Amino acid sequence: MNTWFKKSFVLSAGLVLILSGCGTKSDHTATNTLQTEPNQAQTTDSGKKLKVVTTFYPMYEFTKQVAGDHADVTVLIPAGAEPHDWEPSAKDMAQVKDADVFVYNGIVEGWAEQALSSASNDKRVVVEASKGLNLMEGTAEEEGEAHAEEGHAHDHVLDPHVWLDPVLAQKEVESIKAGFISADSANKADYEKNANAYIAKLKKLDTEFKTALKDVKRKDFITQHAAFGYLAKQYGLTQVPIAGLSPEQEPTPDKLAGIIKFAKGNNVKTIFFETLVDPKVAETVATEIGAKTDVLNPLEGLTDEDKQKNLDYLGVMKNNLEALKKALNE
Repeated sequence: MNTWFKKSFVLSAGLVLILSGCGTKSDHTATNTLQTEPNQAQTTDSGKKLKVVTTFYPMYEFTKQVAGDHADVTVLIPAGAEPHDWEPSAKDMAQVKDADVFVYNGIVEGWAEQALSSASNDKRVVVEASKGLNLMEGTAEEEGEAHAEEGHAHDHVLDPHVWLDPVLAQKEVESIKAGFISADSANKADYEKNANAYIAKLKKLDTEFKTALKDVKRKDFITQHAAFGYLAKQYGLTQVPIAGLSPEQEPTPDKLAGIIKFAKGNNVKTIFFETLVDPKVAETVATEIGAKTDVLNPLEGLTDEDKQKNLDYLGVMKNNLEALKKALNE
């Protein structure tokens, strides 16, 4: 966490606590393993909707699908904002404090745990959707940077992008469902029905990926941002990232030269970039090897164009599949 954020976070948290008072008990946490006992689950008043706060787009979409008509679901990180470096305001902290349910992915929201601690609420149910999943570690370069910044040599950089794997996305939906049932047991049947309906769509998406990518001509693809490791692993592909887990990370000259050498040696014809980050690095590689660029969307947020096209998680993922299928059959 950078120094500026530490200072602004303390000011934001202080303002929230002055306005709304400080809680003394820990939040309920709903993940793959619920920490609340079943007989302690809360039940909302008849007709009262849950206040649900999510962090960024995939968490919002998954949560909205599970909630149905029983909750007002909001998202903190606005459309077009890159979630890796977003920071909460005092207004955002107030929303976190007042939430009945708070849903976040984990890892990508480096501010979340401190925000939950500062804006405490003993009745709030917290869902860390990626908790309990088998998370992948980052690259050697990222590990080295983390060690240098933190001043010790035992931290590991974990890849948060589990939502881009349709199979792991199903597990995140299951965790979110458990959180809703913990917060509102009276509507358990509806949450289970909603979650199962959406999981069926994710299973269909998984089948489409398996079918389309099973017999592609090549198995490797070059991306500007190392967001597709889980997807690649799930479908037997190899992601070759120019930059690391954070889209703001710049490749070293040696790394860039290695990517160009790999692309030339393997006759790569498409370099993937993403919508929320400057594509200059991907364009540089593409120009150097005479390739074209195309979008592979990490779904960290929808653009205005996405919204105009009425795209959602499933729609964007299907676009990603078409882009991959095309590039891997060139």
